[in-house]
Amino acid sequence: MVRSLKNPKKAKRKNKGSKKGEGSSSSNSIPSLPTKVWQPGVDKLEEGEELQCDPSAYNSLHAFHIGWPCLSFDVVRDSLGLVRTEFPHTVYCVAGTQAEKASWNSIGIFKISNISGKRGDLVPSKSVADGSDMDSNILRKVGHEGCVNRMRAMPQSPHICASWGDTGLVQVWDFSSHLNALAESETEGNRGAPTVSNQAPLVKFGGHKDEGYSIDWSPLVSGRLVSGDCKNCICLWEPTSGTTWNIDNNPFVGHTASVEDLQWSPTEPSVFASCSVDGNIAIWDIRLGKSPAASIKAHNADVNVISWNRLASCMLASGSDDGTFSIRDLRLLKDGDSIVAHFEYHKQPITSIEWSPHEASTLAVSSADNQLTIWDLSLERDEEEEAEFKAQTREQVNAPADLPPQLLFVHQGQKDLKELHWHSQIPGMLISTAADGFNILMPSNIESALPAANA
Repeated sequence: MVRSLKNPKKAKRKNKGSKKGEGSSSSNSIPSLPTKVWQPGVDKLEEGEELQCDPSAYNSLHAFHIGWPCLSFDVVRDSLGLVRTEFPHTVYCVAGTQAEKASWNSIGIFKISNISGKRGDLVPSKSVADGSDMDSNILRKVGHEGCVNRMRAMPQSPHICASWGDTGLVQVWDFSSHLNALAESETEGNRGAPTVSNQAPLVKFGGHKDEGYSIDWSPLVSGRLVSGDCKNCICLWEPTSGTTWNIDNNPFVGHTASVEDLQWSPTEPSVFASCSVDGNIAIWDIRLGKSPAASIKAHNADVNVISWNRLASCMLASGSDDGTFSIRDLRLLKDGDSIVAHFEYHKQPITSIEWSPHEASTLAVSSADNQLTIWDLSLERDEEEEAEFKAQTREQVNAPADLPPQLLFVHQGQKDLKELHWHSQIPGMLISTAADGFNILMPSNIESALPAANA
């Protein structure tokens, strides 16, 4: 479960400082003591000690916020290029707030431009030519009733977005005017707080019996949507036009507790998966009625999140409240044991999991232990390579003996991590949201196999 963030503190607008672990610190903040590699789960911080971010670990790392913390967001597809590898980068996102008062909530539609970075040049010594910050944030806000539990943009028409509210309402919005305005804006015109527009949603659905946190657009059928609530019900939305839907009031029921996440199959237009507080994962086929086609006991605790691999469609990843996450080969379901990998690295609940859209064996995981980890399932331990590395380094880095060889990268510095997404058009870029704001990161050891000529 672990979804809260309600009644948080609003981020204060201030110049970018040297917050521990974040890449927004100044290039002048050089540690006075010899550097030491931090080993998560092994080393402890003494009183007065702070983690110092190593810029060489990232090709790019930027931190920002939009005011109130956001439990959920989504990356909005744009027309700037399908595969972009050259800096500076521009990204568009939508995010829903978790404000202290219900009436203060909004959906933020924002553009982050001029995202700089290169290996070894994470924080430029000079600002860009126009005198602005190294990245500029242009934000527009639309009022939302209550806190936003989940936010998703339609992949085929990214200006169409769905929000799940703590009021029990699922709403669909058309943000085309806001995205068009952002695309035409080169710099932030008003440095003050943006005004909140009172835009009406295209659809406001109150058919669920409780609030919910799970929602997903079909990647194959434009406009097809499923939404799940905390009372174990899943509703199917079928598009009747570009802006209207027929919502089935007879829900899909197969779980015995809250539906936590939903994922459509990347290859079968009528098939989706769900996970629940009951510890199960269910596979559904909308052509076969309102009961699951298959149901498996996935974890010994709540199953918080799932991700269906778009590049290897037989693989389904799931993250649990006990900190474990598993990879299943759906082709093995009929044989009983479909788990092909299981990891117990994280010690707190898994809050988000997502396969890379560019590397079939790579996925990212966030946890309540304030770590965002990246994993490559194709990696195996190489003792000769490890011995050679230790011989070349001055410091003896005694990593835990049980550290999984598939663990590729550990990102820290954010508090209360809630959700992450890869950018489907910028290989190697991840965006994450937490109680203290957003991070955009591009680890230096995440290399895309895509040729630069395709950019």
